[in-house]
Amino acid sequence: MPSNQNPLGALPARFRRERLLIVGCGDVGQRVARQLHTGPGAGRMQVLALTSSPERTAALRAQGIRPLRGNLDDAATLKRLSGIATRVLHLAPPPGEGAGGQGWWRDPRTVALARALRLRSLPVSLVYASTTGVYGDCGGALVPETRAVAPGTPRAQRRVNAERAVRHLGRAGVRASVLRIPGIYAPNREGGTPEARLRRGTPVLVPEDDVFTNHIHADDLARACLAALWRARPQRIYNVSDQTELKMGDYFDLAADLYGLPRPARVPRSAAQEQLSVMLLSFMSESRRLDNRRMLKELGLVLRYPTVEQGLRA
Repeated sequence: MPSNQNPLGALPARFRRERLLIVGCGDVGQRVARQLHTGPGAGRMQVLALTSSPERTAALRAQGIRPLRGNLDDAATLKRLSGIATRVLHLAPPPGEGAGGQGWWRDPRTVALARALRLRSLPVSLVYASTTGVYGDCGGALVPETRAVAPGTPRAQRRVNAERAVRHLGRAGVRASVLRIPGIYAPNREGGTPEARLRRGTPVLVPEDDVFTNHIHADDLARACLAALWRARPQRIYNVSDQTELKMGDYFDLAADLYGLPRPARVPRSAAQEQLSVMLLSFMSESRRLDNRRMLKELGLVLRYPTVEQGLRA
């Protein structure tokens, strides 16, 4: 039987096979699995995915992913995860608004996962997908990973709490790392382009009120997740972003031109507050440019889509 001190146990080398557990196996998680199944060394790693939905099990199996039933909101169902994987990719978001009661700033899901992983042998590495929203509004400044967090929304505060839980797990011996991720896009991703918003005629801000926005193609994000699982330094944070520097209005103008659609109307912030949802306004209230040099250097990642224009054309 495998040792409780090593995820691969004391088995002979020819029987050892790494196991990746994906927690939150949505679009990006499935892209990660596809790259493992089709890239160099295909078939050398077993891919498992936590799912709370029995309806998803057949679809996951069809993609070569072994489903594991469990629910991050029910800690008792997570015990089976202990010692099962050599590496863990945590892509699940915190609970939504109102789910935590007085603990609105906490992410109990990540805490429950970390506790379950501690029950037996720890994984070698764990990568957590966070958000660049933890930086808050930076006034358009270039933002490295060393910048202090300043979450301006409850959902960003919950991400900060999740990051702390992950780094605490890292102090127990897991090579834990955090990816801070901006807007994810891809033409073959549901809602992965601005086309629907352009067709609705949703306005953007006038240039003097506009904010910088950042993006990463879903395929490049999947590649970054895999690179971090093997190459990330312990307790390291990485900005996962392409090399585009665009204000939000310019991004939508670019997309409109690519799709042959009218450019969106420009309105001042005062008018936007009357026309747009609270969620959309929150994105329009934070401006930053991400410094991705640490990701490129330490993870050795060469972006397939270094600019958003290339990604939208793909």
